[in-house]
Amino acid sequence: MPKYHLPPTATPDEVTAAIREDGFVIVDNLVSNELMDRVAEELEEYIDITPTGNDDFVGRMTRRTGSLIARSPASRELIMHPLVLGSVADLLAKATAYQLHLTQVISVLPGETDQPLHRDELAWDFFPFPLDYDVQCNTMWAMTDFTVENGATRLVPGSHLTEGKQTYDDDAIVRAETERGSLFFYSGKVYHGAAANRSPMVRQGINITYCVGWVRQEENQYLSTPIEVARTLDDDLLKLMGYQMGGLAMGYIRDFEDPMVAIRDDGVKRQYDFASLTQNPNHTNAGLMDSFHEEMVSAETPAVAGELA
Repeated sequence: MPKYHLPPTATPDEVTAAIREDGFVIVDNLVSNELMDRVAEELEEYIDITPTGNDDFVGRMTRRTGSLIARSPASRELIMHPLVLGSVADLLAKATAYQLHLTQVISVLPGETDQPLHRDELAWDFFPFPLDYDVQCNTMWAMTDFTVENGATRLVPGSHLTEGKQTYDDDAIVRAETERGSLFFYSGKVYHGAAANRSPMVRQGINITYCVGWVRQEENQYLSTPIEVARTLDDDLLKLMGYQMGGLAMGYIRDFEDPMVAIRDDGVKRQYDFASLTQNPNHTNAGLMDSFHEEMVSAETPAVAGELA
């Protein structure tokens, strides 16, 4: 295999090892052209009316089309792909939960220029996350071939291991060239950016990203997918969208109820099991979490009002 590439038989362990070493990896030919055809057909009408960006970062010759869960049933197969979720669970294991961050088709039109190199994790108000804490990880599925001519993503291997703002010369940059149906998987810390499209063809990729459960999502999943559509989705996808607790006391509704009852409300009140959220040996503060869990489960149950103590 070429450097930075893995075969479609790759395992989550192989994917995460490559990302931890280089900041990214490409899994070649992971899904079929037939699946990509279905996604393209379902989204064509939305892509056609998506405006281009109004600055050089978003891309003056780039269309960014979102709300994929609501608009494209076929895209849900990419969002829930087992290799992706297995890798995400490993990369973001220091948090109690992970969630979907955004879904977007990025169409780089002919004539587009280089996007500035950047780290995606800076979206959270430029907060300096520690090097050993991954707050997000990202995928780009190739809807078309990615070539040097049509704007294959530029990135800097190893830049996810550096702190602070960095600048790089062209000789430090590689290109994520790959074929349609392949997966480009990268860290939220790695410096990257779309490249100039000097071809006569549109370069299209499906950008699906994931983040830890306690931060705000870039794409508002609850408004992007209407409630009537959400009620048709399976529970695993709903939880990934954010219909679950994102951490201790993060995301409940009404009277400490599980957010899933907003979708599957059978009229029975169910308070969330907060104790279960304090059991995660991989958590970045596992020691403090264990101590808190002990206090939660060992505390005496108080007397109900009106009963004798």
